Amino acid sequence: MVLRQTDVVEFVIDDRGSAPLSALASATRQRVLAAVASEGPITATALADRVGLTPAAVRRHLDVMVDAGLMLGGDLVRTGGRGRPATAFSATDAGRSAVDGSLRGAAKEGSDLATSALRQLVAVAGRGAVAVVAQQRAAALAERCSGAVEAAGDDVTDRAAALAGALDRDGYAASARAVAPTSAQRSARAGGPSHPGATMAPSAVQLCQGSCPVQHVATEFPELCEAETKAFADLLGTHVRRLATLAHGEHVCTTHVPLMAPRRRTPSAPPAQPTPPTPQTTDASPTTGGTSP
Repeated sequence: MVLRQTDVVEFVIDDRGSAPLSALASATRQRVLAAVASEGPITATALADRVGLTPAAVRRHLDVMVDAGLMLGGDLVRTGGRGRPATAFSATDAGRSAVDGSLRGAAKEGSDLATSALRQLVAVAGRGAVAVVAQQRAAALAERCSGAVEAAGDDVTDRAAALAGALDRDGYAASARAVAPTSAQRSARAGGPSHPGATMAPSAVQLCQGSCPVQHVATEFPELCEAETKAFADLLGTHVRRLATLAHGEHVCTTHVPLMAPRRRTPSAPPAQPTPPTPQTTDASPTTGGTSP
């Protein structure tokens, strides 16, 4: 195993796999991978601006890392304009492992231990006990993020951006991006067919997380994702919906935050001892009483 230090990113390169090793031989390529792992899904054009390279140079690096299994490219959710959606790139598990050494050595042992502990908890106390643990974890995360979110004011877009920033500082490689309304939404707002060149305010924000400390545990215990989604709804004060999760095999956790629904004020401080939840779905709405998950 070879360890390389580039800026502040330590790359863990497994010399048993020649393709990833060759792909990361370039320091520039390591920098590109770190940016994609932190900000993906991201287009080649946006990535070029981020790392200070030309789009053509970035695409060459991306092609190499896609072939090596460190990245995947897919159509980006349309955010306005016409034509085919741009291709956006995200880091795979192998790519994220190369950036932060996740699931290697002690990190993998910790993940396996957490999974085993939750299995034992289910055997002793039933599945509902896992939901309580998940709520407690989500409440702690919400408490760490609530200060930044509340300081952003009442606007949902600003609150979502603040939440993304707080999550990013907490190690989730998070970002927030606006989503333009669909043609049907444009027509509904305009009271009829909208002009092709017309621009309208975003209809939603997508909160993206490129990293998750409980990703592999949540594969078996989705209650962790469900509780986190509910915590986001309470922090933002509006209904949110999980579109994708790392735990389910997607390459980024994506939470859809609509901007058309009215925001309801919710308590900013989560409870210290949550009660066992009712069965949850991937949709979440803010609580309107005196407690948050």
